[in-house]
Amino acid sequence: MKQLLEIHILQNFAPSNLNRSDTGAPKDAYFGGHRRLRISSQCLKRAMRDYVYDHGLLPAENMAQRTKRVTSALAERLVEKGYDMEEAKLKAVEALKGLKLKTKDGDKTEYILFLGNQEIQRIADIIHEYWDSLAISESDHAEDKPKAGKKNAKQDSKNALPKELVKDLKEALNGGRAVDLALFGRMLADFPGGNREAACQVAHALSTDRVQREFDFYTAVDDLKPEETQGADMMGTLEFGSACFYRYAALDIETLTQNLQGDNDLVVNGLRAFLTAAVKAKPSGKQNSMAAHNDPEYVVFTVRENADPRSLSNAFEKPVQASPKHGLTGSAAERFETHWKKLEQAYGQSGSCFVMNLTDFESKLGTACQSLAQLIEHTVEQVSSSQGA
Repeated sequence: MKQLLEIHILQNFAPSNLNRSDTGAPKDAYFGGHRRLRISSQCLKRAMRDYVYDHGLLPAENMAQRTKRVTSALAERLVEKGYDMEEAKLKAVEALKGLKLKTKDGDKTEYILFLGNQEIQRIADIIHEYWDSLAISESDHAEDKPKAGKKNAKQDSKNALPKELVKDLKEALNGGRAVDLALFGRMLADFPGGNREAACQVAHALSTDRVQREFDFYTAVDDLKPEETQGADMMGTLEFGSACFYRYAALDIETLTQNLQGDNDLVVNGLRAFLTAAVKAKPSGKQNSMAAHNDPEYVVFTVRENADPRSLSNAFEKPVQASPKHGLTGSAAERFETHWKKLEQAYGQSGSCFVMNLTDFESKLGTACQSLAQLIEHTVEQVSSSQGA
């Protein structure tokens, strides 16, 4: 039975610039005919992964790395086994060729790879096991690549990897039971067999209210400037904004379980870590300048079975305005619940719903939870009981 866990969050940030565009301005988007502030899904996912790492919510072996420098990571593990660093890097480059993953600019891969820490360790173990079979071609350590021709073809044939080695390397790229990789997926253009379908879809966060971007004119004075000299030594402008964001994510429990190789204990622990990070993690952009560390005041987790994902972003197609009674976040929560009831009446597919509401609006939705810990436990228990059924 397909089980869907959905996250709905209303989060009001103080003046900030959490996610910048290439011009340094806060990211934005048109929605409902009005300009809104925006935080990209990639930014949110990065913040979640960092939060899990920084707070030790999961063992490092159950997390992944996004990097072009996987050869260095492999070499470090091989050095621990007693090998020379430079030779280990060259052997790592040869091993990656067995996965059709090419390197350039020395030992960097052509594009960023998303690899579980267990996958990296397994590849390092395979290199150790087949060390003598990994012949280093001249082109790997030559300053200039040799010209194409028959000589190169013979050299490539000579340096072809054993079939058993290639087979083991391919089997190593199985996701490595890395929770973040299982959640957010992976695409390897050169080795489709290593692809993983994302169990979780994360939407761009959009402001529920119309954006009003502002500018901060700042100056800086040199502490060692002579007293008789007047004026600032540096000046500039910084764009920022404040908004109440609607955030949405949908998680397919079945796909998550498959990606984690059927390890139900890891699924439960991964869910706890992910749900915690989804609520608590914040983008780091300009935080040293603005410190917009505002936790969400309205969070809804739903667990539905054989249902379609259902974002409630259209509840805010018409921008929300702060009311004297509920403020901005409370007014957004009221709009959310009104729209929720309309969709449920029209389409059904209801499920279990758990709500943590810190606003002045009195929620009438689902089971009320007094804390984030209670919210997560109720949700995880519902997922586990449904799986058991």
